[in-house]
Amino acid sequence: MTDTSPIKIPGDPPTTPDAPRGFMARMRNYFLTGLIVAGPIAITFYLTWWFVTWVDGLVRPFVPVAYRPETYLPFGLPGSGLVVAVFALMFLGFLTANLIGRTLVDLGESLLGHMPVVRAIYRGLKQVFETLFSSNGSSFRRVGLVEFPSPGMWSIVLISQPPNIEIAAGLPDEEFISVFLPCAPNPTTGFFFYVPKSKLIEVDMSTEDAATLIMSAGVVQPGSNDAQKKVNALAEMAQAANAARVATASQMPAKVD
Repeated sequence: MTDTSPIKIPGDPPTTPDAPRGFMARMRNYFLTGLIVAGPIAITFYLTWWFVTWVDGLVRPFVPVAYRPETYLPFGLPGSGLVVAVFALMFLGFLTANLIGRTLVDLGESLLGHMPVVRAIYRGLKQVFETLFSSNGSSFRRVGLVEFPSPGMWSIVLISQPPNIEIAAGLPDEEFISVFLPCAPNPTTGFFFYVPKSKLIEVDMSTEDAATLIMSAGVVQPGSNDAQKKVNALAEMAQAANAARVATASQMPAKVD
């Protein structure tokens, strides 16, 4: 009699699996799948909640009691301080855009400029904020690779600005550019240094993808989702073909030699 058993494809589950072992494997896969789905959502909600409550704690003392939501409600309203902060910043920007507001800002900056320690802190922070949040700025919007910490080892860096005249005068006679090398898994810390442009390789990657790559320590690669989708599609096609062969083989009558 001809053998009509279905053709095996590498990676297919055995036809007679051990029941307890298969049950535990399925439970483990279900647990990991649930963890992958719930983990990012839980952490995102936690960080959002922490930021909202932190802003509320900062703004609430400046809001009169008569205008606080908990004065009229039996419970506090999370996010009310954040809303007040957003409107306050928008109002400050509106005042700064006109002549009177600009005059007041210049007066405040003049007062801070006469304070020895506060002057340096304020000017440094102002330049950082103007650079980061400028609509036409290019700092930290390009990603590159530098040979660091030793030859043959490459690290991802965020490209900033060329050095100023004073620093460029002390550097070798070559074109340099400043870069920031974030550390994993916390990209807010890292190293800042000047590197020759000839030793910097600029890559076609967004800063968001670079931050994800650094925070995951290389586990999440840019474009890995698309590749995984292709792999999943091929796996589904193989499973469907195997199921069709099994169904066809079960419907064919057994042949006697």
